[in-house]
Amino acid sequence: MRILLTGGGTAGHVNPAIAIAQIIKENDPKAEIAFAGTPKGIENRLVEKEGYRMYHANSMGISRNLSPKNIYALWLAFYSPIKAKKFIREFAPDIVIGTGGYVCWPVLKAASALNIPTAVHESNVVPGFAIRMLENYVDKILLNFEKTKEFLKHPEKSVTVGNPMRTGFSVGSREKTRERLGINENEKLILSFGGSLGADAINNACIEMMSSYVKNTEGVYHIHASGDKNYGKCKEKFDSLNLQNCKRIKLEKYINNMPELMSASDAVISRAGAMTLSELALTKKASILIPSPNVTNNHQYKNAKALADKNAAILIEEKNLTAEALTQNIKSIFEDSAKSAELQNNISLFALQDANRKVYEEILKLI
Repeated sequence: MRILLTGGGTAGHVNPAIAIAQIIKENDPKAEIAFAGTPKGIENRLVEKEGYRMYHANSMGISRNLSPKNIYALWLAFYSPIKAKKFIREFAPDIVIGTGGYVCWPVLKAASALNIPTAVHESNVVPGFAIRMLENYVDKILLNFEKTKEFLKHPEKSVTVGNPMRTGFSVGSREKTRERLGINENEKLILSFGGSLGADAINNACIEMMSSYVKNTEGVYHIHASGDKNYGKCKEKFDSLNLQNCKRIKLEKYINNMPELMSASDAVISRAGAMTLSELALTKKASILIPSPNVTNNHQYKNAKALADKNAAILIEEKNLTAEALTQNIKSIFEDSAKSAELQNNISLFALQDANRKVYEEILKLI
């Protein structure tokens, strides 16, 4: 079996593709897998770490405002599928699968023109622009949410499978990871991140909470990922507060071992992207969600609100985010065992345990 995967721009698009690659390898160790992404996107670093071959296709988003860049974006939308055909013929996949981001357009459009089976996975409730553009061309649309069918022109092509999950997202790796980190069972670990590209509001609030609460509270550990482009500014603030000398606090650019750290944590502070929520549900984490206000259709707020309404997570809108608000909610999780247990139990009800099996079955059907 030969599979070409494509998705990029953010880790939220790349990680589902990596998860699908892992699912395929677990079921067919001899499968040949390659990726296609943009030349400079985060997908290059993440895919390289997994050891897969990477092809490149140029693509960019179309601005909602009038911009000269849109002319170039439209030219790429026309030209890039022609270029993509070259590496698709070279790799000769049995199927091409996209997981979102603008790079999906040229790769899946080219594959469709070459009569290669195609599928695209949408993890959010409201499908992204690239997914909507590809509806006419792909053979199958794999969904995380059943409700997404309401937004599709071709719902007959869709099937709800859930989100593909990377290897390691389970409660089973908690003890080994905490032992490696030197954290006892009666101590608490906070894990926080704002997504692969970072988030200034979350970065600032978390670093200030590290200074005012974590540093001064024995038995509480905190690992925060700032995002690559924000790391320099965050490290400057981190050092100015003398946090670098506290062994219970770590500031990272990006968390490469997310499954292990999430499983080991007692509370997670994050955005509310669909993949992150699926991971939180599968690992049964007490969570504080801060939806990004800068996404299409405000879908992260809708994701977080659905959980908060079921008492499955704590929701803080970014406009209300402060270090004090974070600290208050973290303390309520750590100091109220009944509340923590309720959050963990309720979020676990959102987990789809057999999503990986369903994804693999749909791939086999298409091939």
